[in-house]
Amino acid sequence: MSRSKTTLVALALAAGLLMAPLAMSPMTAAFAGDSDPLFINLTSDDGHRINMALAFGGKQHKLGHKLTVFMNDKAVMAASKANSERFAAQQATIAGLLEAGATIIVCPMCMKHYGVNKEDLMEGLKPGAPEITGAALFEDNSRTLTW
Repeated sequence: MSRSKTTLVALALAAGLLMAPLAMSPMTAAFAGDSDPLFINLTSDDGHRINMALAFGGKQHKLGHKLTVFMNDKAVMAASKANSERFAAQQATIAGLLEAGATIIVCPMCMKHYGVNKEDLMEGLKPGAPEITGAALFEDNSRTLTW
């Protein structure tokens, strides 16, 4: 066997020996509790992606999970009343989530970047701040997803 093939075989055997303890050790998956909070980081202005995030979050909220949606980057466009025609379906879903008790926070830096004023935000949405966003993101047992 050539030297390079011998080296490859030796490396493969060594890797197998190193991985063997991991394969034999019990693994546990992380599961969310019945009421663990869900923090959704929404960055897109794509209608389908927004729908997916809001629908998923809404279903989890109905199952008992506290829901916070953080709209940042281009997602702030869907939070603006000025874009109500383009995001009519998404804004209807947002209104329903707010009515059901979800919290929706909008990134103030992103608002400034995309020219969305506080007065332009849909009713019930609030600009974020480190204390507000951080409190939701770092709440005990919080789970986070992003779209």
